[in-house]
Amino acid sequence: MDFSATVILGGLILALLWLFSVKNRRKYRLPPGPFALPLIGNLPQLDKNAPFKSIVKFSETYGPVMTINLGWQRIVFLVGYDAVKEALVDQADDFTGRGPFPFLMKLTKGYGLGISNGERWRQLRRFTLTTLRDFGMGRKGMEEWIQEESRHLRAHIESFKGKPFDPTFLISCTVSNVICCLVFGQRFGYEDKTFLQLLHIISEILKFLNSPIGQLYNIFPWLMEQLPGPQHATFAKAEKLREFINMKIKEHKETLDPSSPRDFIDCFLIRSNKEKDNPTTEFIHENLVGTVLNLFMAGTETTSSTIRYALNVLIKYPNIQEKMQKEVDTVIGQSCSPSMENRKSLPFSDAVIHEVQRFLDIVPFSLPHFAFQDISFRGYTIPKDTFIMPLLHSVLKEEKQWATPKSFNPQHFLDQNFNFKKNPAFLPFAAGKRSCVGEALARMELFIFLVSLMQNFTFSCTEGPDSINLTAEYSSFANLPRVYQIIATPR
Repeated sequence: MDFSATVILGGLILALLWLFSVKNRRKYRLPPGPFALPLIGNLPQLDKNAPFKSIVKFSETYGPVMTINLGWQRIVFLVGYDAVKEALVDQADDFTGRGPFPFLMKLTKGYGLGISNGERWRQLRRFTLTTLRDFGMGRKGMEEWIQEESRHLRAHIESFKGKPFDPTFLISCTVSNVICCLVFGQRFGYEDKTFLQLLHIISEILKFLNSPIGQLYNIFPWLMEQLPGPQHATFAKAEKLREFINMKIKEHKETLDPSSPRDFIDCFLIRSNKEKDNPTTEFIHENLVGTVLNLFMAGTETTSSTIRYALNVLIKYPNIQEKMQKEVDTVIGQSCSPSMENRKSLPFSDAVIHEVQRFLDIVPFSLPHFAFQDISFRGYTIPKDTFIMPLLHSVLKEEKQWATPKSFNPQHFLDQNFNFKKNPAFLPFAAGKRSCVGEALARMELFIFLVSLMQNFTFSCTEGPDSINLTAEYSSFANLPRVYQIIATPR
């Protein structure tokens, strides 16, 4: 079949799917939403640079539970804390399904924790949480790894001798090394060419997902596979990540000591050997590759972007940086490594870190959920095979939940006595049974790295605080901070 015939056939299939969705709308009491055009749905009505803002605007007309069509794909959006919490926490069992997110499906070949469902998801999530916890409390636990890595970071920053530098890959190396210790049992030097290449690939993948082409791939994957474009180069680069992980798994198999697991891969291989005679086991090679890929990518980019954003915030608001430094000096001093024990004694620093996460709003859409059967929710029916998007952006920036949602304000997390105060609408890691498995690790990294940086340096930039723009540089799948040449003056 030639290319033009493929496109025509694809168009006919889309038209039939659209007619089917119109018929479904009449059959079910679907959540309301704007009129959708054939084939392209509501795509022309969305801001391509920040589509989540368009969704919030729609919710002002159609309410917190609404139907939007992206191409032929029907998606139910949940907007605001009440709707998101009611779905993900109160009706958790109905909303545990993970949508077949096309880019991730191709990247992981449908295997691994992030994209799985049913028994595979249950087994892999339980195993991953247990393994993370075991290494967190182990002989050389996560906290010690993070403290050690913070010393490498400090030494590297000191080598710039107060000259401006771009912190992007330096911080990516630092954060990724914690995941590498956990998953591969080793850290990499900051000049390691293979390591830097892998981090560059992860960064390129995220930029692709944020681009209009990346969005189109997730809406029309079969069409984008036929068309020329950057999607092919992105997947070719991503294959290098898989090759690296496969090489590491091979090395682990050759040196495995079942009585003394060194890391996540060892633990998985030991479990796999125990279940080798079980025909339904989920502890198979492709699930190991997929899960390591999930941990490596998610555990690198989100936390490192949050730390970079925190530095931008502290440069823009030097008074907040100074107040944080004074609190750290008073409680810890400048000679001891920060530990999680210190957190309860550093309420202002803790509040700043939480507000950085809230204000950055790194994954505004979260990952899509999926209805594997009809779901009754708030008087509506969400039909089987519908994607469901809990809009985390709308929770973290909701006026009902935050005193000044559009301003950076650490007071959101402090009570009248300046003690740390939790807010139930703080959901950067999502909520319920599909919440981020690495939440505890990410919180530990953010706290120890940022407090350590405040202990040792004062951050600024040559153009001055007013030059810092806190709006995201890329803003679609993820909100990524803008890149600046920054100066770290040793204290």
